[in-house]
Amino acid sequence: MQRGTEVKRALRRRGAHLVEAFRPPGVKPPVRAPLPDLSAARLVESPVFVLSSQRSGSTLLRVLLNSHSQIRAPHELHLRTLKVRPSKDYTDAIMEALGLEINEIEHLLWDRVLHHELVRSGKRIIVDKTPANALIWHRIASAWPRARFVFLLRHPAAVVESVMARRDGARYDEVVQEVLDYTSGVEEARRALDGLTIRYEDLTAEPEKETRRLCEFLDVPWEPEMLDYGGKDHGPLKPVFGDWSTNIKSGRVQKARPLPKDEDVPEPLRDISKIWGYIS
Repeated sequence: MQRGTEVKRALRRRGAHLVEAFRPPGVKPPVRAPLPDLSAARLVESPVFVLSSQRSGSTLLRVLLNSHSQIRAPHELHLRTLKVRPSKDYTDAIMEALGLEINEIEHLLWDRVLHHELVRSGKRIIVDKTPANALIWHRIASAWPRARFVFLLRHPAAVVESVMARRDGARYDEVVQEVLDYTSGVEEARRALDGLTIRYEDLTAEPEKETRRLCEFLDVPWEPEMLDYGGKDHGPLKPVFGDWSTNIKSGRVQKARPLPKDEDVPEPLRDISKIWGYIS
């Protein structure tokens, strides 16, 4: 009963759409209306989004990808924080006459930012790995109907441990709830969207194998230089931009810490840990 209560709390915090994250196997989700194909309105038709919880190895994944000659994976872009606010009461009506609501104007702005960075890099594929994208995945899928998605999983209890170790003044219960919100968003997206699932633990244990899978998914040849990411310039490694730990700055893939014991998994995270195959 306690576990169900925690899930319901997460759903209230994130919205009723998260019910799908915990839909029993074999039960089909409600049919949604097809998303409009806005690809022709995009400068970047098929960006790549890594959907993950915080502290799940997304910075490691991005620097590996960014070391590829055809892939630009910049620091976290936090696109959802770029807002459009009309300064006059009549602006909404004027934009609506052009078929542009505020959300779509923001999407055009987000797309322009991706295009700017892609052109600046001289590469042909761009990847955004901001963890908060897991909370707005449906909007991203609506903005880019041809977007590609990589779902990066990590043991939820290990994520909690990592956040507690890195965040000053963190409160355990609040961190558990936060991780539940993020992991629920990732799982909901996994059920609704096509994409590639990568486990952080596998990425650190067998980086060549997993980066080969990524390259196949992105339709680019694998490059051994990806594993020597320390020899490349990946931009700022500091708070808000992504991970800035000693491990990531080492320039080498570091193996993951041992997984938490089953009995140490917080009760609210046991369901998602089972769904992801970390506990039985």
